[in-house]
Amino acid sequence: QVQMVELGGGSVEAGGSLRLTCRYEGYIYSSYCMGWFRQAPGKEREGVASIYTQTGSTLYSDSAKDRFTISHDAAQKTLYLQMNDLKPEDTATYFCAADRAMLFRTSLVPAEFQYWGQGTQVTVSS
Repeated sequence: QVQMVELGGGSVEAGGSLRLTCRYEGYIYSSYCMGWFRQAPGKEREGVASIYTQTGSTLYSDSAKDRFTISHDAAQKTLYLQMNDLKPEDTATYFCAADRAMLFRTSLVPAEFQYWGQGTQVTVSS
């Protein structure tokens, strides 16, 4: 059973930074697609950033590009999302996710991911 736990959410003023951490347990494979997603009240869950762990290949949404950075530490079994220049529209619950069926690719499509964390709230005030 795979378990994923997000840490690092909180409240910040516009222009500030936050680093989200996702620790996971239970994987036995060395290669998988991982991602960060977010969901604001009344809106659908959307992909923010994705990484394929074996190659380090990344994919970002247009809103995250140039502001957010996804990274992975295999030894620590941890996924990170560094968020800079935060905006009020970044306010949402952020989720980490992973899937081992997607080979050598990244994805921002929530339905393609099998394992999810419980989410952490990020609030950006203007």
